[in-house]
Amino acid sequence: MSGTSLDGLDLCLTEFKEINRKWTYKILASETRKYTSDWEMSLRTVENKSAAKLMELDFNYGKLIGKFSLEFLQKHNLTADFISSHGHTIFHQIENGFTCQIGHGAAISATTGLTSICDFRSLDVLLGGQGAPLVPFGDHHLFRTYNACINLGGIANFSFEINEERIAYDICAFNMVLNHFMQKYLNKGFDKDGGLSRSGALNTPLYEALNNLTFFNAKGPKSLGKEWVFQELIPLIENTPIPLADKLCSFSHHAAEQISKTLLANNFDQKLLFTGGGSKNIFFTELLQSHGLSFTLPNEELIDFKEALVFAFLGLNRYLCRNNTFKTATGAVKDSCGGSIYLP
Repeated sequence: MSGTSLDGLDLCLTEFKEINRKWTYKILASETRKYTSDWEMSLRTVENKSAAKLMELDFNYGKLIGKFSLEFLQKHNLTADFISSHGHTIFHQIENGFTCQIGHGAAISATTGLTSICDFRSLDVLLGGQGAPLVPFGDHHLFRTYNACINLGGIANFSFEINEERIAYDICAFNMVLNHFMQKYLNKGFDKDGGLSRSGALNTPLYEALNNLTFFNAKGPKSLGKEWVFQELIPLIENTPIPLADKLCSFSHHAAEQISKTLLANNFDQKLLFTGGGSKNIFFTELLQSHGLSFTLPNEELIDFKEALVFAFLGLNRYLCRNNTFKTATGAVKDSCGGSIYLP
């Protein structure tokens, strides 16, 4: 799994068991492989390059995923039935009818000698869906004891159950924004524990302007892409003449407002599962609690690798030719079995 925050490639080997149509999981090994500065820059900027450069990166990134996967298995002396890869999102333009995650499955398979499964989003988009979020399928089968599951990644999204149907959508941008400003102005990967955000002051005009962006008035299912974040949201923050700490503080208050408002509107204030890198942002989790949300964070492995775990589960269901995408989460015309399979 590689997310929009670009903090590395998450690798997770998981064992699944199905008994009486109920699934359980066990994480056997996990680690994050950090990108080199060259790889991070390539993934961050390729959308501005030529079509040929995009195709070249698609194949080369697939080889990198395969290399990392093979080294991971060899390091832990483990084997796998197949590799399930989310890839890395370069374009997500649902208004134009397409999405693009690179890391070619054929390159993964050729490099590892294992079956690979990738491109989980395209079929849903072609069926009229948002192609996201897909993790709710895993939430439904693996984490049903929680009232709602919230991922605090590059984009914050959530899922919950209503009348035996799993509903989900993106709430707001999150780590993608905080990391962008930390990298651009301080050459740091992220705001550790939310320390710089905490030191800032809330700027009310910026806070209100962020909350008034039209996306937040739309009802779900809805999804966010990097394009919207960098065209609509980040310029608004950039053009507000206040100190960096105040910008991060104001954005954090905005994200906490949107997440808590969404959860409380659906009567979810307890039994919440927060995962993703943003769950380690102490300042932000305190903001969420100040809005009346009650939760205890899970173990660090689940915080870091839940998305990789769920994409393994999506791959397993594709491997078994079962549906792995909910129309109630994406807005498609029907549930579907997404993913392309490449045999070695």
